[in-house]
Amino acid sequence: MPAPMKAKASTATLKLQAAEVASSSDAHAETDDHAWGKRSEIWERRYQHGPKNGSMRERSRDPLILNGHEASLRVEGGTLLVRNGFTHYPQKQETHRVFRGQADRPERIILLDCSGSLSFDVLSWLSEQDISLVRVDWRGEVLCIASKSGYAANPYRVQWQRDTRADEHARMEFSISQITKKIENSILTLEKSVQKSATWNKAMEVAYSTLTKLDERQPKNIIELRVAEANAAAAYFRAWKGMPIRWRGTSKRPIPENWKVIGQRTSIFQRAGNRNASHPVNAMLNYAYTVLQSGIRIKAISEGYDPTIGIMHEGANGSAAFVFDFSRARTRAYGPQGSGLCQRTCF
Repeated sequence: MPAPMKAKASTATLKLQAAEVASSSDAHAETDDHAWGKRSEIWERRYQHGPKNGSMRERSRDPLILNGHEASLRVEGGTLLVRNGFTHYPQKQETHRVFRGQADRPERIILLDCSGSLSFDVLSWLSEQDISLVRVDWRGEVLCIASKSGYAANPYRVQWQRDTRADEHARMEFSISQITKKIENSILTLEKSVQKSATWNKAMEVAYSTLTKLDERQPKNIIELRVAEANAAAAYFRAWKGMPIRWRGTSKRPIPENWKVIGQRTSIFQRAGNRNASHPVNAMLNYAYTVLQSGIRIKAISEGYDPTIGIMHEGANGSAAFVFDFSRARTRAYGPQGSGLCQRTCF
């Protein structure tokens, strides 16, 4: 993410492995625990590998993220004793001890889809040390917040969000940079993963034409920018249309005729948009984008940003507009994996 958000959400694609669930309840529980542990490890690894904020001269108050089973927080000898949860077996439990006034004490503690316990004394201790406690589910949704101010976000970073949105020039520069990255990723996907055709040539022509307009700052406002983005996206997905999908066992389990090729990025169940996918490829893309947005949302919350304050996007009913701002530049990163999966896999 651009300044002041220096921590970048990883664009590495997650390789999701399907586990065969046995008929017994014990086997089902073991499989579920394994998948749950893999999710926890993924988010923890993505945070640890990200760059840290702050210069070498100052102590960074990085957030502390807890996940897994049997996580706990308690006050012991005037200090905060934190035990991280278990995500797999065997595993040695990770512990942290935070002292009063510690220069590098965490700015906030994130309870990420974990189970465990804490005491009322912990809430008082955290308030005294100005440490926020945030409970987040696996989708990145904030469930509850406990903080001295009643607000867990970093006020300076939230002010940057508000100031950038209010300044039309800064807002356009931010938005153009995100759309530029998105279209550049689209071009890479078209070159590497999509078969050349008339629609492929048209998609490349529209993509390069749009990049030229963005470089020349032709869009004068957000509406014109969104129209240019939509046209490039429509041409991009039309280039996918018609790519064959291989299936087996269709004599016993017939499939709709339109499932044999990649179709439009729309759904028969949705008047506009692509939610509630009616085609398997769109369903896979929706799932991948949801995983991406969850990661960005968790990262934004842990860094102290307000995910509901968008710069390019408008927020409505608490929607994660800020997450959508950054996910747009990364959505096409799933294109090569999606098209490659369809080409090499027999479903």
